[in-house]
Amino acid sequence: MLSNIGTWAQRIAQDWLVLELTNSAQLLGIITALQFLPSLLLSLYGGVLADRFDKRSLLVITNVGAGLGSLTLGLLVLSGQVQVWHVALLAFTVGVFSALDAPVRTSFNSELVGQKDIPSAISLNSANFNAGRLIGPAASGFLIVLFGTGLSFVINSFTYLAVVISLLMIRKSELFIAVKPERSAKLKEAVNYVLSHTEIRLVMIAVFFATTFGLNFQIFMAVMATQEFGKGPAEFGILGSILAIGSFTGVLVSAKLEHLRVPKWVMRFGMGFGSLLMVTAWMPSYGSFAAILPFVGGMALMMLIGANSFVQTNCEPTLRGRVMGIYLLIFMGGTPIGSPAIGWFAENFGVRITVFICGVIVLVAAVVIALIINRTPGPEPKTESLPVITDSQN
Repeated sequence: MLSNIGTWAQRIAQDWLVLELTNSAQLLGIITALQFLPSLLLSLYGGVLADRFDKRSLLVITNVGAGLGSLTLGLLVLSGQVQVWHVALLAFTVGVFSALDAPVRTSFNSELVGQKDIPSAISLNSANFNAGRLIGPAASGFLIVLFGTGLSFVINSFTYLAVVISLLMIRKSELFIAVKPERSAKLKEAVNYVLSHTEIRLVMIAVFFATTFGLNFQIFMAVMATQEFGKGPAEFGILGSILAIGSFTGVLVSAKLEHLRVPKWVMRFGMGFGSLLMVTAWMPSYGSFAAILPFVGGMALMMLIGANSFVQTNCEPTLRGRVMGIYLLIFMGGTPIGSPAIGWFAENFGVRITVFICGVIVLVAAVVIALIINRTPGPEPKTESLPVITDSQN
């Protein structure tokens, strides 16, 4: 919980710091892309590591690395030495550790709980993440007003320490390790597995469009708050928490609707997400923009939780780390391409038309994939309940 709060606080502080240094939506998009570029390069490798080595030891390494990156950026800001290239370099560095961390953490979740508790763990994991998203942005906004952006980075660095201590305190003898690490694990096996399951492949494609074009809230909200509505860091931070209210609600609703975690419902939620983005683009005031954000966030989370659950509950345990590496590559991999393009488009053509077009893309992708699924005969794949990873990095 502490780490999630700190992560969201840092995201808000980093976005605001970039705007303070450059006042450029395009540069904000580029640095966002650099932060998620490692997911494009390393998620697959992180999945292989998860199946080859002890997951707890790997997680200690990734959290120490990310914490040092956050601390360095915070000290640069507090000392008044920070430049935009520092932000870009350290965003990339933290992104490297996050990219390696995500597939390892995903597969480690299943070792923390027994089989009968896995459904509850799915909802608890999502609720934890979004509770951090609820608190972190608003807290960071007020910290920026009172102390500047530096303190948010320093606080986040210490939350990684809390994760490391927790990992070291876990009693390994009580973990539910069903599959031993396999040093010979090959990525090709997971790729063939995904390619051989049509619905898993289609769900991943839908997630690519939704995350690449739809989950750019940090750009959308930053530019809308500053350029369209003339607001400051506190109001910007509040928007992140308001969005999280909807995301948290989406988690709770999704927990009650486990039977809807199938491809056709994933696409329906995707259609709703795209449609709401289109409406969001034309909200006339800060208040109306803030009012619709919870609905957008809720719909997005129901789609993504459904997609995550479907992929993981149809995945062989021996391939879990590598399949989630592929999923996270799809989930985050479009951001390094999409964010700079979206930032450039917003700067040159306006943020409202940019949000609207992104909504259209998400909607059309969900509709087309839904039509393909409806024309694909065959029963649903056999499922096995496994824990879900929420978008820690997006």
